[in-house]
Amino acid sequence: MEQWSSEHRAFVVETYFKNGDSVVVTQRLFRQHFNVPRRGRIPSRNTINLWVQSFRSTGSALKRKPPGRTRTVRTPANVERVRQAVLRSPRRPARRQAAALQMSDRTVRRILHNDLHFHPYKIAMVQQVLPRDYAVRVTFCEQMIDMMEDETVILMSDEAHFHLDGFVNKQNFRYWSDENPQQLHERPLHSAKVTVWCAVSNKCVIGPYFFEEGGLTVTVNHERYLRMLESFFIPELRRKRLPITRIWFQQDGATAHTAHAVMDYLKLKFRGRVISRFGDIAWPARSPDLSVCDYFLWGYLKSKVYVNRPGTLDALKVAITQEIASIRTVLLEKVFNNFTSRLEECMVRDGQHLTDVIFK
Repeated sequence: MEQWSSEHRAFVVETYFKNGDSVVVTQRLFRQHFNVPRRGRIPSRNTINLWVQSFRSTGSALKRKPPGRTRTVRTPANVERVRQAVLRSPRRPARRQAAALQMSDRTVRRILHNDLHFHPYKIAMVQQVLPRDYAVRVTFCEQMIDMMEDETVILMSDEAHFHLDGFVNKQNFRYWSDENPQQLHERPLHSAKVTVWCAVSNKCVIGPYFFEEGGLTVTVNHERYLRMLESFFIPELRRKRLPITRIWFQQDGATAHTAHAVMDYLKLKFRGRVISRFGDIAWPARSPDLSVCDYFLWGYLKSKVYVNRPGTLDALKVAITQEIASIRTVLLEKVFNNFTSRLEECMVRDGQHLTDVIFK
């Protein structure tokens, strides 16, 4: 809506009194004085009467602001105090900032949000990357980019633990009541778990394979790992009709993976196409951000498996198997497209953390 200026208001009041309190004459003279076209907007009768009444009672036709309470805490000085305190200690919680400034927590939070327009950004937790890793990561990415242009099949493998009790987010777990129920969530010191191995390509997931003996989960050593490769992995490749001669097999540098017997077997099956420590292409240490299993598979599975809270290890294994079987090819293709983007960004970042991925 158009706002009437102080000049408009003054002219109306003065003209109204000079012309015998006539609203019609005031409107006509207003149109002539301000060159308002025939269908142009002029003050209405109610507006003119309101301005005249306001002038008679207050001596002014201007719109008066309603009386408000003067700020006593969120003053410019206190806003600046909060700003300086946050700049000095940006990681200090708002509650502790308030205590240090001798202000209420509510006031400090209002200043942060409404006056300073600050936002409590979370700090991303990432794997430590050492300076000596940068060049190795860049070399790996360059080799992978060149290799992927030949449309070869990449199988990225790893194992992970799935605990039966899942986890409890203590930060978000609350019990609202008028009295403290004093309930405890018991968590066993050594919770029951399964150890799962999988290999992922852009077409399918090989697995799961559960490391267990006699129905009990066992630690992965090089003997059990080699047995898995011989009795499960290679037969699964044949069953799925994946061409071994075109497959590049990736694993990380865990001791069980890089024992002499294991590496000899892998180099025999995947001649010149092993991505690993001591492999044909060296897998860079401390690089879960470049592993499909780490940045996609395990997190995706755990977000699905624990939804229905499996009550036994057998139920947990069934849930893992079902969720892996339900992963569609279109999703895997997107994941490997993202893998290519990560390789490219890693080269741009000279091997350092992938900030565009982390803070996307």
